[in-house]
Amino acid sequence: MLKNFLPDEHVPSVFDIDPGQLKDKGIKGVITDLDNTLVAWDEPDATEDIKGWFKKMSDHGIQVTIASNNNEARVKLFSEPLDTTFIHSARKPLSKAFRKAQKQMKLKKDEVAVIGDQLLTDVLGGNSAGFHTILVVPIVETDGFVTKFNRKIERRILNWMRRKGKITWQRRDQ
Repeated sequence: MLKNFLPDEHVPSVFDIDPGQLKDKGIKGVITDLDNTLVAWDEPDATEDIKGWFKKMSDHGIQVTIASNNNEARVKLFSEPLDTTFIHSARKPLSKAFRKAQKQMKLKKDEVAVIGDQLLTDVLGGNSAGFHTILVVPIVETDGFVTKFNRKIERRILNWMRRKGKITWQRRDQ
């Protein structure tokens, strides 16, 4: 059961994800979370660094779709200036939004990676849908109301994974 929460990879941030290495794995598309994965959950716009990350992915021929549980206004405001597709109110970890993104990108399952900062939504959903999953350290340690609850459960799972040697995990300030 806990293996459903185990990401295929874990990195400090999206900036540690090399598009060349993704291509070497056959990855042609990325489904990424928004809040605390690309920017802080209370940051409305993409930073210059994130704009550069999107360009880097595009330059390597990797499509990016944002899938967020947040509302349409939030996700649209962030995504449109980046000229990227998005799915709002995704209801992650349910698989429907992940499959929708895959279909929009016209890719096979083994050509898609899911990137996110939460085990209970991004990793569980990506694993359940059969995609390669990459867990990143949350950008900030503050969260919205629902996410605070999820983080408590997540900490227990991460601690178990750490003790079993399945994952090494650090907060950003360590």
